[in-house]
Amino acid sequence: MSEAAGTTGHLGFGVMLAWLLDHRGLSAQELASRAGLTVNEVRAVLAGEAPSEGRLRRIAPVVGFHAVDLFILAGLEVPDDMAPLDATAGRWAPAIVMDAVHLPSAERRELLQLIRSMPQEKRPSVFAAKRLASHAGPGGWAIRMLQYRNLSWTGMAQLLAVVTPTYLSAATYGVIGDGRKELTPRLVTDFAALLGVNARELAALTGIHLCEVPSSPAPEAVDAAVLLWEARRLSARQAERVAELARSMRGDSTREYFLNLPGS
Repeated sequence: MSEAAGTTGHLGFGVMLAWLLDHRGLSAQELASRAGLTVNEVRAVLAGEAPSEGRLRRIAPVVGFHAVDLFILAGLEVPDDMAPLDATAGRWAPAIVMDAVHLPSAERRELLQLIRSMPQEKRPSVFAAKRLASHAGPGGWAIRMLQYRNLSWTGMAQLLAVVTPTYLSAATYGVIGDGRKELTPRLVTDFAALLGVNARELAALTGIHLCEVPSSPAPEAVDAAVLLWEARRLSARQAERVAELARSMRGDSTREYFLNLPGS
């Protein structure tokens, strides 16, 4: 299958998984062995059988994806334990990242270590992502992945404007999520950077043809994706603390956020 085949996003999860295995040079037997599944279980998914929650959880680390993203690509409900801990922490996530990308790499690592070291608090409520149209397709998948990074449409607009060349209104992300605006190669490349996903792989899985191989994201964009992912485990109180620290570390009264990152 070609590297950005235009049909993978419309033929079901089995086709997506087959593409990923081919891209990584893995056989069904190798996936089964590494994931602790039987080869028949893997072949059933490849043949079009809807994957069970347990199988997806086991497959995800072998193919190098967050399990959340595989659930979304498979069209399944994301289990509650995989959702961001606290939806109200989403107001702080963009601020953390927008300040962090202006810091030296050592200070970005310091923030990441702090986030990872914070004690795990109890989930205050069930996470409820904003409903998207059932026919949304690839655009809906990409927006749903960002929602499960605890980003609202406004948060998406803010962060993508900072770490990529894409500058769209918050409402436009809702339109993309509902399938009323198609994904473009530029959007796929920029979404991939913020998701921490390989752009060529996201293009292939969403059925978008990339006319050229995108350059690697800048180190700041790579770190932004990691910080955004890790911040999912924070409560609102913890996220606010990290946001305040990131702002103080930056120590910049101008609060200029926009960057022109190389590789974007």
